[in-house]
Amino acid sequence: MALGIGVTPNFPHFVQPFSAFKSKCRTPTVFARSSNNGSELSSNGYPSPTLTQKFTGKPEADVIVIGSGIGGLCCGALLARYNQDVLVLESHDVPGGAAHSFEIKDYKFDSGPSLFSGFQSRGPQANPLAQVLDALGETLACATYDSWMVYIPEGEFLSRIGPTDFFKDLQTYAGPNAVQEWRKLLDAILPLSTAAMALPPLSIRGDWGVLSTAGARYAPSLLKSFAQMGPKGALGATKLLRPFSEIIDSLGLKDPFIRNWVDLLSFLLAGVKSDGVLSAEMIYMFSEWYKPGCCLEYPLHGSGAVVDALVRGLKKFNGRLSLRSHVESIIVEDGRAIGVKLRGGQFVRAKKAVVSNASMWDTLNLLPKEVIPKPYQERIERTPQCESFMHLHLGFDAEGIRDDLGIHHIVVNDWERGVDADQNVVLISVPSVLSPDLAPPGKHVLHAYTPGTEPFELWEGLDRRSNEYKELKAQRSEVMWKAVERALSPGFDRDKCEIKLVGTPLTHQRFLRRNRGTYGPAIKAGKGSFPGHSAPISQLFCCGDSTFPGIGVPAVAASGAIVANSLVSVSQHSELLDAVGI
Repeated sequence: MALGIGVTPNFPHFVQPFSAFKSKCRTPTVFARSSNNGSELSSNGYPSPTLTQKFTGKPEADVIVIGSGIGGLCCGALLARYNQDVLVLESHDVPGGAAHSFEIKDYKFDSGPSLFSGFQSRGPQANPLAQVLDALGETLACATYDSWMVYIPEGEFLSRIGPTDFFKDLQTYAGPNAVQEWRKLLDAILPLSTAAMALPPLSIRGDWGVLSTAGARYAPSLLKSFAQMGPKGALGATKLLRPFSEIIDSLGLKDPFIRNWVDLLSFLLAGVKSDGVLSAEMIYMFSEWYKPGCCLEYPLHGSGAVVDALVRGLKKFNGRLSLRSHVESIIVEDGRAIGVKLRGGQFVRAKKAVVSNASMWDTLNLLPKEVIPKPYQERIERTPQCESFMHLHLGFDAEGIRDDLGIHHIVVNDWERGVDADQNVVLISVPSVLSPDLAPPGKHVLHAYTPGTEPFELWEGLDRRSNEYKELKAQRSEVMWKAVERALSPGFDRDKCEIKLVGTPLTHQRFLRRNRGTYGPAIKAGKGSFPGHSAPISQLFCCGDSTFPGIGVPAVAASGAIVANSLVSVSQHSELLDAVGI
């Protein structure tokens, strides 16, 4: 999962020419990580973005990384691990981008991803972020659990991951035909998981050196996995880069509950329904969630702990992070990106490369118009965008709330409207259930949101201080309030909440500096592919959710690693793989 509850599964692992790499998973985005300790709150109650300060560090580096989201930090930290002089420039007063956390009155909130898996996995099949942390020698303490609450038109139930428990829910809420179709689906796709996970994401780079670091290194295991599947399985593996709906259709699955449930899982994973998600993504998720002994993980101390681990890794290898350093533009000279200009006019030189962790649209706006190739600009302008988010952050007393409250809750109001319809699906996280230090004693923190389905057009041009804006916030947040009341009843009372924050697409646009508050590119499998990482300007690279493999924690971690690998020699890259043991 990534949209919705921002998880960390793996992604399709195949060697292709750099520009042909395909899409992957998603994770929710919000306001830049911040704290109100000594800072002013904005009109909507969230900590205001801190003003830029004068950059005082050494005004040059081998590589400059613009933005300290997960992708930017993974890229910067790995480059530091490769003994490169790296400078990560972050506009806000704390790092993390969409994965930041923020604090108000001793309540510590996640702003985005909150449902994770695979942090403790190791080896070639580990998820990309786990591999990066392993390369940096960093660990992440996590609480484990195996279920979330589901509220759907048919009823409500505790959905457990694992090979057998979900069959009981299907029997109760959908009937024997759904049970048969689910078993048929698992029997067909689980054998394909070996091929879907055969190539470690940390082995990929953006040049022909990939033939050594990925192709030659892992070809035997890939060929072995195809041989074990037999002719029929190998033929099925050819569909790994096709939409998952093609596998569903080929199996003749028609039960409405199964089709709806698969669409929901697809949407939570990649922000698109089964007709737009890569089969490899879904097959990996199924193999992770429906195998014996599987579990979900939540980082102790919140999602900000992930960011802190990456920053520790960056600094351990002498990488630099400069906060409140807003990049105004990328400087291009003789067709090469040679550095950046900060707000206030200061120039910082990049001797080898500039890496943008901004979205494709925001990166375009950082470049001088006269150096942008027209086809590049037109491709970006034609790329469809995902919608934005509504968010609800609450701090409240735990008295009266049931003791067995789980961390995650999913509410679907109407299957007929589709899981991608606005105001239809609400995701809720109560992380203080597993990490009590996120709230004062006897309290809870909660984050609810509509996952990438809120139209920006409803908010465009509104004055955030106007009554019209405040009225629209109250109207569009009501669906989240009702979902929270359904999940936490009967002990929850909205009027008794100590902290009430409502975020809108304009909050996204302002705090994350995201074009139109978008969640990222809306690129469907089979109809398009996420761009590679090299821009048509020499020494300019991109990582993050506008590049392969796509949107989400594991995807952006992989993209950052790919760029870092591409900027060093094949021998350095191979030595790192040896050191990590993959």
